[in-house]
Amino acid sequence: MNPLIHVVDDDEAMRKSLCWLIGSVGLETQSYASADEFIANFVDDRPACLLLDIRMPGLSGLDLQEALSNLNTAIPIIFLTGHGDVPIAVRAFKGGAFDFLQKPCNDQILLDRINDAIKYHQKKRDEQSEITALKQLVNSLTRREYQVAESVSHGLQNKEIAKKLGISPKTVEVYRHNALQKMHADSTAELTRLWMLAELHGGLKNNTNIS
Repeated sequence: MNPLIHVVDDDEAMRKSLCWLIGSVGLETQSYASADEFIANFVDDRPACLLLDIRMPGLSGLDLQEALSNLNTAIPIIFLTGHGDVPIAVRAFKGGAFDFLQKPCNDQILLDRINDAIKYHQKKRDEQSEITALKQLVNSLTRREYQVAESVSHGLQNKEIAKKLGISPKTVEVYRHNALQKMHADSTAELTRLWMLAELHGGLKNNTNIS
């Protein structure tokens, strides 16, 4: 899906100028006169970047940044303002801003940062898709497969797992084989990597499926 550049600025002339510049390099834009208008229309369904003014009627740019953070969206924000100062810039970066540029900004610098932001957002979206798929694979495991996979990821051998779970080593091998297949892992090392990744992103919970 093609990326979309959102432009939020209460200055109509500035909005038109930015949209013309961005459109001149083949990128699609959508402009908004206020943060409230953006929130009412924003759909986080494609690679994107947000060019955001600081001082606007209603919600400020920093207020919008906080609102988006509460929505857990990874859209990168480039603040573009004529009213920037150090405390505001610090607050913006602490809130996760991708960049903070002063108006007027060099056209090429702005376009370069927009392209960087799009690549960043695409990478984040790809990572999130991988995590979502991984969680689904974990949820496909039965209770015993889950227990065996977890034990394998902790470095336990079949005999140790068998003793821990009160089953035979041969049965452990069956569950281990099934877990590897369901997790699309071609080795114990790959299963361990996937398990650690799922654990890092909160994808591991007690599996209640019947073995």
